[in-house]
Amino acid sequence: MAVKITTTNVSKFFPSRGRVVTAVKNFNLQVQEGEFVCIVGPSGCGKSTFLRILGGLTPVSSGEVQLVPSQSGAPLQSIVFQEYAIFPWKTVTDNVAFGLEMRGVAPKERRAIASDWLKKVGLTKFADCYPHQLSGGMKQRVSIARAFANDPEILLMDEPLGALDAQTRAVLQEELIRLWEASRKTVVYITHSIEESVFLGDRVILMTAHPGTFKSEFAIPFARPRAFELTGTPEFSRLTYAIWKELQGEVKRAMEQQQ
Repeated sequence: MAVKITTTNVSKFFPSRGRVVTAVKNFNLQVQEGEFVCIVGPSGCGKSTFLRILGGLTPVSSGEVQLVPSQSGAPLQSIVFQEYAIFPWKTVTDNVAFGLEMRGVAPKERRAIASDWLKKVGLTKFADCYPHQLSGGMKQRVSIARAFANDPEILLMDEPLGALDAQTRAVLQEELIRLWEASRKTVVYITHSIEESVFLGDRVILMTAHPGTFKSEFAIPFARPRAFELTGTPEFSRLTYAIWKELQGEVKRAMEQQQ
């Protein structure tokens, strides 16, 4: 399997009140093509900053980021944020088709692609609705459908399910797994939830408290396809507990930093 993403000693500094704050420090990561990698760390450790660096939204202060394209003309990456980043004045269909429109895809083709992805995420009946007519879970399905519809090589996801209630989140985790298994995109997924990372990921990368850097990683041994029943097994519980024990000290350190 080819390496798709490589970061080498990536650091990010921000000026703050006359001093320099280090958000991310010497972060090294490799992600294979088609791999689903979850990054977990304490609040404020720089997870989202790191993802924005991968997405080209935030420049590095030092170090190197390499994303390896393999499809000529295809978008390299798309980002799904925790906030519902959809346009309130566009219909659900037009929101899903937006990336295709920006790439110059013909109207008939992009509507067909959008329709196909709305079917995959169970929103066909809401194709002509506007965002204010949707629930939070529906809005995030629109965001996820738009990202997949644009057919990027890499999907960057910043806690896309973090704002949802537990029941909706569980349903969308299974939906996301199903969509990913059909496409095998390279995914970097940010989450606070150890349980979510173990259910979704091939690997779980742990970050330290601020300034965030690589702490350790866990390979996830559970076979695919996965269903939510996995989360009730003793093996799942043992692994999530082991990850928590590894991360616990960093969470306490992050809380102390905030006092």
